[in-house]
Amino acid sequence: MDLHTALRTAESAGRLDPAAARVAEVVAGAVGEGRAAGLLRGSWLGHPVHPLLVTVPIGAWTASLALRALGQPEAARSLIGLGLAGAVPTVVTGWAEFPTLGTEARRVALIHAAANAAAATLFLKAYRARGGRAATTWSLLGLAAMGVGGALGGHLSYALGAGVYRYQEGARR
Repeated sequence: MDLHTALRTAESAGRLDPAAARVAEVVAGAVGEGRAAGLLRGSWLGHPVHPLLVTVPIGAWTASLALRALGQPEAARSLIGLGLAGAVPTVVTGWAEFPTLGTEARRVALIHAAANAAAATLFLKAYRARGGRAATTWSLLGLAAMGVGGALGGHLSYALGAGVYRYQEGARR
C-alpha cells in the first residue's frame, strides 16, 4: 500500500463517525461561534491559524534531535520543552477547527489528533528521561508519530481542503 492509499483509507473509517460527531458537538459547545471562535479559527488571518502554530512543535522537536546528535542534551531537552509548550495552543486551534470539517475530514482529523497526541506523549517521555539512550529513543519514536500526524494534517489541508476559502467572499467548502 502506498502512502496516498493509506491516507485515503483514513477518509473511509466510518466507524469513527459516532465519536467524531460527539467530539464536534462538545467542541462546538465549548468554542461557540463568537469572537473567541473567530480568534481560534483564524478569521482575523483569513485562513486557519492552526497550520502556522504547528511549526513550533515540529521545529523544536526536530531540532532537539539534531542537538542531541551534536552532543548537547540539555539544549535538546529545552527544545523538547518548547515544543511541548507550543503544542498547547496548536492543539486548541486544531480542535477549534474540528466542528467546521466535513465527515471524511473529521475521520482523518481524529486519526491526525491521535498521532499527534502520541507524539507529544513520547516527547514528554523524552523530556522526563533527561538524556541518554532513553531520551533519544523516545524522541525518535515521537518523531515517527509526528511524521504520521503531519502527513495526515497535510492530507486534511491539501487533499481535503480543510479550512480552504472559509473567510473569502463566495467561499467554497
